[in-house]
Amino acid sequence: MLIALAVFFTGCSDDDKVSNTNVSAVNALYAPKDNTYIDLDVDGGSALFEWQAAKAEDNGVVLYDVVFDVENGDFSKPLYVMPSDGKGFQTTLNISFVDLSKIAAMAGIEADSEGKLKWTVLSSKGLKVQNAATSSIIEVKRPNGIETPAALYITGTGSEGGDNLAEALPFKKTGASTYEIYTQLKAGDYKFVSRNSGTPESFSVADGKLAAGDGKVTYAGDTKVYRIRLDFSNRSVSMVEVQKIELWFPPRSEVMFEYTYAGKGIWTANDKKVEFKQESWGRDERYKFQVTVMDGTAQRKEYLGSANKDNNKPDANSAASYWYLTPIADNSYDFTFKFAAAVDNATVNGKIDLSGSAAAYTHSFTIK
Repeated sequence: MLIALAVFFTGCSDDDKVSNTNVSAVNALYAPKDNTYIDLDVDGGSALFEWQAAKAEDNGVVLYDVVFDVENGDFSKPLYVMPSDGKGFQTTLNISFVDLSKIAAMAGIEADSEGKLKWTVLSSKGLKVQNAATSSIIEVKRPNGIETPAALYITGTGSEGGDNLAEALPFKKTGASTYEIYTQLKAGDYKFVSRNSGTPESFSVADGKLAAGDGKVTYAGDTKVYRIRLDFSNRSVSMVEVQKIELWFPPRSEVMFEYTYAGKGIWTANDKKVEFKQESWGRDERYKFQVTVMDGTAQRKEYLGSANKDNNKPDANSAASYWYLTPIADNSYDFTFKFAAAVDNATVNGKIDLSGSAAAYTHSFTIK
């Protein structure tokens, strides 16, 4: 509600007076239908909530908040309030199964159990808020999630750090319940632990799902580099082989050179010649990184690039964040980096750091 009101205040008229126009209540909830059953154990799943529009006395915009409560609640002390899509302006709310599971937990619904939630919609204009004329029930089944540890490491004879707990490699925390690591595995075993000292909590994989307990995963394959992603909210495990990382040069639509895995989530490319492409308007220096992964039996290309759609050439004053790497779509020139001017026709050493210990995934070049 506070978020919705803040958005409204931002859009006040020029005289800075808050409009407290009366609004009507929401008279109908369209989706989900009453008593709809939702199994939340679906990776990346979401639910769509939709309702009839309310009307403002001045025919202006109306703000909406979706309110969740226990099955027999009256919304006087709701479990959770969330603005609708479009920062509260739309008559829909797309909510992830992860968030719904968290709300269900607030209602006392245990993991791997079913229970009911009540929901309704508040309409507002300024400080005047109307409760919907109706409410609805959804029945949800929570996934058999595991409490997310504050940190996560990989250890074991098949891991890069061996079975010495102090040498366990850290994962990068990528969300409230998710972790990711780029690491090499060799024949042996491995498990995940909550810290690299003392007696940590342990986790492994059983039947394709993340499992708590002191189990181990046996790895009998060839020595390969993998990207492992774990989600404790639904116990999902994603593991793809990282076959190679290359510097992709869009001006020529070609790979400029390949990086070599150096260990612990770091790739290097030494003694590499860089030459920009001459265009009618100047020298084109844009680049990004092409990552080839094998997901089961399917090979695909992924790309790492900049968070900015366009960039200036970096210099000595560029922030460290300029070099940060983020997943991007397969687009020729958007979200690419630019080499520093001095790199043209120079020999460089390149480094890509996808380690869990890095503040952010990043890369660098050193002119030789």
